[in-house]
Amino acid sequence: MKDQDIHAELSSIRDLMERSAKFISLSGLSGVMAGVFAIIGAGAGYALIKQANVNLRRFHVYNEETLVFELFLVAFAVLILSIGCGIWLSLRKAKKNGQPFWNTGSKRLLINMAIPLVSGGLFTFILIYRGYYGIVAPATLIFYGMALVAGSHYTYSGVKGLGILEILLGLLCALMPGYGLIFWTIGFGLLHIIYGTVMHFRYDK
Repeated sequence: MKDQDIHAELSSIRDLMERSAKFISLSGLSGVMAGVFAIIGAGAGYALIKQANVNLRRFHVYNEETLVFELFLVAFAVLILSIGCGIWLSLRKAKKNGQPFWNTGSKRLLINMAIPLVSGGLFTFILIYRGYYGIVAPATLIFYGMALVAGSHYTYSGVKGLGILEILLGLLCALMPGYGLIFWTIGFGLLHIIYGTVMHFRYDK
């Protein structure tokens, strides 16, 4: 009986340590919403490109600063909406489960993801400034995937799988210039919706 009590106590301590070391308030619905925003943004980007009468497959060699700026605004809006919605849903989940939103796990997650995300963001700005538009989509997918892999140690393990898929998709995108918008839609849209749905039914219930 005593051995069972000790085992139960050790399991409780282990669970408590894991909860404090990992960010488990990440909402699966935030992934779904991020995917929805990305698909809407991709649709808006496609409409802008078609309105400018640009061949989608040759946009990677097209140099039109006005169109690039408009596409940047669309991508920025998607980013802000995704982050804002993710924070709100995760805060709501943490409150519902009586867990702290800002703990050791969330701090480590933020720090580890920030390094590749900031580096990737700056690299993307350089690509746009230099006019290398064909590399923007694969670069964002690869750096985002690296950020997910780096942060996966401090949240749900499924995040690592999503990150690896994003990296592979980015590499494939780099081999197929002119299809960046399609790969971007799959990576940031479809994969997020699938991942978010799985995580919602597995952890949010």
